[in-house]
Amino acid sequence: MAIATTNVRKHLTDIKEWQKLGEANIFPPDSRLELIEGEILEMAPIGYNHSGHVMRLMNFFAPLLNQKAIINAQNPLQLGDLSEPEPDFMLLKPNDDFYCSRHPNADDVLLLIEVADSSLSFDQNQKLRLYASHNIPEYWLMNLNDACLEVYRQPHGDCYGEKTTLRVGDSVTLSQLKQITIDIADIL
Repeated sequence: MAIATTNVRKHLTDIKEWQKLGEANIFPPDSRLELIEGEILEMAPIGYNHSGHVMRLMNFFAPLLNQKAIINAQNPLQLGDLSEPEPDFMLLKPNDDFYCSRHPNADDVLLLIEVADSSLSFDQNQKLRLYASHNIPEYWLMNLNDACLEVYRQPHGDCYGEKTTLRVGDSVTLSQLKQITIDIADIL
């Protein structure tokens, strides 16, 4: 007797459907969900160390920018039709309405930072590929587990051509805002 089998298919969600689900309040208000390559993913809760580092980034960068960029923390970034992650921290190109009329997209990003402890593997793999494939020019991964900053530049396909690992005692100059050089100790 032959057993019939069927292929299991994922239902991928696009940005339009994702936004309609949000507007319809389908998900609980405190849920931490992101749309990544068409899949709705539940992200880990944000711990004290993680949130403290995001606040440190905001406080550190604010006086350095002199209106050359907009600080954005844990808000949506539209990447194509299938992804809308909420990066921990971004520096965006200035925009007259501060992105009130639309979410920022890859062309708006000057610097994107993910703060990683429990999400380290996901941020080093899936998020890195996502950001590179959408030409995010500079992706920093603040690796709290190993007390280092991984700096990724020169996106090409779904990877970055340049990776530099920095620690306390090192400094880095932003590739898109060359007038800003920071000591790693100030943010890590």
